[in-house]
Amino acid sequence: MGIKRRAFLIGGVALVGGGLFAISWSERAATRRAAKLVGKDKAGVFETWIRIAEDDTVTIFSPHVDMGQGALTGLAQMAADELDADWSKIVVESAPVDEAFANVPLAKGFGGETLPFRVPAFLAGLSGSAFAMVARNIPLQVTGGSSAVRMTGQTGMRVAGAAARSALIAAGARRLGVPEAELATASSKVIHARSGRSLRYGELAAEAAELSLSTEPRLKDPKDYRLIGKSIPRLDVPGKVDGSARYGMDVKLPDMRVATIMAAPVRGGKLENVDPAPALAIKGVEKVIKLDNAVAVVARGYWPALTGLRALSPNFSDGGHGALSSASIAAAQAAVIKTGKPDNKSGHGDVPGALAMSGVTVVEAGYSVPFIHHAMMEPFALTAHFKDGKLGLWGGVQDPLHSRKAAADAAGISADHVTFHPMIMGGAFGRRLPGFCEIIGQAVQIAKQTPHPVKLIWSREEEVRHGTYRPQASAQLKAALGQDGRILGWAIDYALSGDAAGEPGFVYDVPAFAMRHYEYSTNQQDGAWRSVNSNQNGFYSESFMDELAHAAGEDPYQFRRKHLKPGSRLLAVLDDVAKRSAWGTPLPAGRGRGIAMVESFGTIVAHVIEASVGDDGRPCAHKVWSSVDCGQVVNPDGGAAQIMGGVIMALSSCVDEAITLDKGAVVESNFHDYPILRLAEAPEVDVHFLESDAPMGGLGEPGVPPTAPALGNAIFAATGKRIRQLPFRNQAKG
Repeated sequence: MGIKRRAFLIGGVALVGGGLFAISWSERAATRRAAKLVGKDKAGVFETWIRIAEDDTVTIFSPHVDMGQGALTGLAQMAADELDADWSKIVVESAPVDEAFANVPLAKGFGGETLPFRVPAFLAGLSGSAFAMVARNIPLQVTGGSSAVRMTGQTGMRVAGAAARSALIAAGARRLGVPEAELATASSKVIHARSGRSLRYGELAAEAAELSLSTEPRLKDPKDYRLIGKSIPRLDVPGKVDGSARYGMDVKLPDMRVATIMAAPVRGGKLENVDPAPALAIKGVEKVIKLDNAVAVVARGYWPALTGLRALSPNFSDGGHGALSSASIAAAQAAVIKTGKPDNKSGHGDVPGALAMSGVTVVEAGYSVPFIHHAMMEPFALTAHFKDGKLGLWGGVQDPLHSRKAAADAAGISADHVTFHPMIMGGAFGRRLPGFCEIIGQAVQIAKQTPHPVKLIWSREEEVRHGTYRPQASAQLKAALGQDGRILGWAIDYALSGDAAGEPGFVYDVPAFAMRHYEYSTNQQDGAWRSVNSNQNGFYSESFMDELAHAAGEDPYQFRRKHLKPGSRLLAVLDDVAKRSAWGTPLPAGRGRGIAMVESFGTIVAHVIEASVGDDGRPCAHKVWSSVDCGQVVNPDGGAAQIMGGVIMALSSCVDEAITLDKGAVVESNFHDYPILRLAEAPEVDVHFLESDAPMGGLGEPGVPPTAPALGNAIFAATGKRIRQLPFRNQAKG
């Protein structure tokens, strides 16, 4: 059941043949619809994203949902800077779940880019209006791919802010009877310096919103930024500190019921039978609902629902997958690579010729990674209320518009009869993407059989055992070293449930490179995990780079340097992290440094990790230095937090985390057997940004890929043991 990456086309290519352009949305029509949904008396709505109220409050409607990444603050900074708005008057809200708020800038950004969710590549050359139609017909409102700031911010919020500012100036010129060229803006005012007069944005908003907005307004020169590039405190933090922030788990509705669920232990299995009596005997339990592959218990609270569910003894089939195990998957992946018949390949130069040259040293190694879980702080929780042929939904997902459509399909009603209330998410990073939120269909089915609003909560055990995992994968690498210690050819054969050719995790300048993909899928639902396939490819490539340096008898940092182009951004990042970490200086006994660098999501990140290995063989990261080039940094403190979060999540995953299969079912069930990094184990992470004139890159995911190889390389430096299989756990034990 592994999901191919190329199947993540939002909405599907089927739209092309079935009427992609059946509905024409002009930007003006979208703004008018948006104004009806979010407009207020004497307020103006601009480009759907910005509302300016009479009291000068500027509300930014974000098409991205908060999952803790801080992107909403960055988006607000970009819009407010171009608008010249008073920051104290800025408010950010989730955009309504409506096609008028589909993310057109994101459609433009994803066109042709290799990411886990994108519009079809052939749409990349469409006009802006055509992209608008695509985005609204798909429909597109997704959060992921480190895309919010670099795509929606750059081509959406900045443009909307600049266009709104131009319209306010035009309205002000009419009102004051002066040329537009004589007017300036600052702190939410249109100012005529010559006469000393000014008008507040709130006074002009309604009039300005009726003007035709420029599709290509003049954007600020970076030297004129007031907010972009500043470490402004995140707007979402106060609510998360004082408890006013609302997650899907927090939803409470009048006369609400709570449900929890147990799906077939072996994915693909079906519910054969279950006796509901033991659950119904529990006080507070009202109903046992049988689904195709699961059983749910509805009660007056979560505890009686869970107690009732645990009292049941359902019988499930295994769907023909009862013999599957982690070991059998590894063996099958090795076998499919051995066939030498890839499903796809990419690269350049003559790799076989380089490997066959006389006098070269050929180095080979095999690497593997397990399934890993997202381990969200907040398990799935979705509230549904089906009444009079209409459906209400409350919860946190990464694409509310697509989720609304999925809910409508599950309920057998029109999407116009579904109201989705987007909530902030307690973590996600791919788990709540379209196609992976099976809780939507479950909640709808339960709601249709319950005369009350019902909140479906997945237990931690259900979430661990039925997650959407980073794929179990393996790779065979081979390279030829010349007598001068330079790489002449590099080949990687990898087995994966989807093609990762667009995310090679390989940044070096070599004469010949080949990357060959071998398709292998299992019954598990796998998909995007933070940084998608860049994390496993980065582990393979940067670990193997260290092996090649060792084979060449060279320092790992210097070996990398000579395979990078002089004057390149890559070299600058590598040199920066080496300098800041004091690479090459003596360390205490038992410690080692490891270095790694990966480019992903338009951003270059290099880590140096100082680590040791305990007597139990478990690695300990003492400090991480991270150097980052993502182009312009919108909020340095927020950006650094994203890199730090990526490092900590990656350390957790590569030290301890693994989802294993036995007899077709997931073995792990909760944090006692799926341990994550504890606070006391977290190292200091020192982040430094190198700003460049490169296009803006992402920050939510790029901190992850270099972490595992940097730690593995540090373990080798400290112990002389090369670990090629994740997680590291106790593999370095003496």
